[in-house]
Amino acid sequence: MAVASSRRRSADWARAPFDSTEPVIDVLIPTAGRLTELAVTLAGLAAQDDPPFRVIISDQSDDGAAGDDVSVNALLRVLTVQGRNPMLVRHLPRRGLAEHRQFLLDCSTARYVLFLDDDVWLEPGSLERLHDAIERLGCGFVGSAVQGLSYLGDERPAEHVTFEPWNGEVRPERVRRGSPAFERWPLHNAANLTHIAAQLDLQPDEWVAYRVAWIGGCVLFDRQSLVECGGFDFWHGLPGRHSGEDVAAQWRVMDRFAGAGVLPSGAIHLEGPTTIPVREVDAFDVVFACESPPT
Repeated sequence: MAVASSRRRSADWARAPFDSTEPVIDVLIPTAGRLTELAVTLAGLAAQDDPPFRVIISDQSDDGAAGDDVSVNALLRVLTVQGRNPMLVRHLPRRGLAEHRQFLLDCSTARYVLFLDDDVWLEPGSLERLHDAIERLGCGFVGSAVQGLSYLGDERPAEHVTFEPWNGEVRPERVRRGSPAFERWPLHNAANLTHIAAQLDLQPDEWVAYRVAWIGGCVLFDRQSLVECGGFDFWHGLPGRHSGEDVAAQWRVMDRFAGAGVLPSGAIHLEGPTTIPVREVDAFDVVFACESPPT
């Protein structure tokens, strides 16, 4: 017997419109000039079954808007007939990464929001695994750190040493530059999580929550927790050319509501060139500049 899924099957695509299920997750994708990568990212979403989700894309491309791209449009049509109600909006002028993320957060209404970079392919089942984790852990966010599969043959045991599973309750903790917890950051380099997952010999439906410094590229927040912590409202105090805005937002949530990484990670980085070559400041250094040094 087939298992019911919120993804509308191809046999029903030509039927009359139906009432879409209220989304449990809003997938929020900021994009700028990455048309090929965005299409691959959308293809990964098209392969997800549950829970019900909506896709919101905010486009800051200068030349060749995402809505004009053949491949992107094809995937938007697929997501539409699947019942994912994709929305593509132009959001200009550019005011920096933090403002772009805040705009997407303001567009969302679902209980959970997945901030997904526009150059990340998700393994089928990834969304369901993240949703299961945040529901069971009851924390402010969980995430799948992106992996670079070109590094699959480059095993780095020295960068695995900070891997520490959460045993029991996931608790709030303070992570700042200079704190011991900050030194977990190399854990997400290259294909480290892929190698660690292989060592753990996880069963098909098994996942492990672990301690993080932060997570890049694929993070599922409890939306209310993120909003209560201010979201990305600190964008007003940043120069346009910054990075680390995701780190600052995650640290604020970790302080109050806790956060965790989820292993295995089904988030694959496409490993293309960055669209932010000039990064004048790390946002987290600005946001937490007035705090006393970590102990």
